Amino acid sequence: MTKRKKEPINSRTASIIRATDLPAATKKNHKQLGISDDDLGVLYRSMYLQRRFEERAMQMYQKGKFGGFLHLYIGQEAVSTGTAYALQEEDDFITAYRDHGLGLVKGITANESMAELFGKEGGCSRGKGGSMHYFKTEKHFWGGHAIVGAHLPLAAGLAFANKYRGEDRIAICFFGDGAIDQGALNESFNLAQLWKLPVIYVVENNGYSMGTAVQRHSAGRLMDRAKAYGMKHDEVNGMDLFSVIDKFSKVAKDVRKTGEPWFLEVITYRYRGHSMSDPGNYRTKEELAEYKRIDPIERLKIYVLENGHLTEKELDAINEEVEKEVLESIDFAENSPFPPEEQLYEDVYVEKDFPFLR
Repeated sequence: MTKRKKEPINSRTASIIRATDLPAATKKNHKQLGISDDDLGVLYRSMYLQRRFEERAMQMYQKGKFGGFLHLYIGQEAVSTGTAYALQEEDDFITAYRDHGLGLVKGITANESMAELFGKEGGCSRGKGGSMHYFKTEKHFWGGHAIVGAHLPLAAGLAFANKYRGEDRIAICFFGDGAIDQGALNESFNLAQLWKLPVIYVVENNGYSMGTAVQRHSAGRLMDRAKAYGMKHDEVNGMDLFSVIDKFSKVAKDVRKTGEPWFLEVITYRYRGHSMSDPGNYRTKEELAEYKRIDPIERLKIYVLENGHLTEKELDAINEEVEKEVLESIDFAENSPFPPEEQLYEDVYVEKDFPFLR
């Protein structure tokens, strides 16, 4: 029997999609996409807030201010920001555990977000959800789900409820490429297409399922999973904000018109490891540098500067304002109380007089 040669860990990166192989970025300018000059600053601020919030959250985690897990969205901010801009405020968002960015764009404040990480009562989930279970249903943000793929059927349920009540709302479900092989995806896709549910399923393909390159855990292109159900599908350059806005605006319009579901594969990249305990040794420094050259925040910054829509001074002012907001959120989190003991059994059951409660 021939002994199998051990494969160098960094050779796994041969399976990752190259930055040069990303779907083509849209050539439309912001005016063609219906984005005002003022909105360019709002969009930049949204992405920068997510980036700085998570960078500070990482520092707090390293200082031992809170524990558990922390999965960072750094590098994927164009997806959350572009989607929220393209859809309506009342549309329902649901996602997996890499949820801080989507929570912020759906209206969860930096204070509520940081307090939730610290497990404090002032958090968006009253300190009971932590990093992996952000919720704010008043803003139509339905989590934050830790179990891989478990929220896919819930998205179909949200869409069914909206259709049943005759509401002009779309449910949009985000998940990572690691969830693409869960059985729940097939069950959800089948019902969504069979019942013509107004839902958009979005796989944020950031190249790796924990430390396994996508080409090593899934056969074929991810967006092709929709073909088995006759579901409309496409892929998007998730490192380009305008491409995300362009595609999601068109898809949302089609879903509202036809009531039929869509599946989008957004090609993106995360600059940090899977979680804080992941050093990312499965990828090379060259690969990381290649993707940092197309950082979505830097792309927008270059666009607004080269076209004279914002000045360096104006961008610096936005950066300083964001930095102040994030630092204040840390103070808010540290000074907020922990949930009182009497809340231990609250938010477990819907019924206030559930028999198991004493």
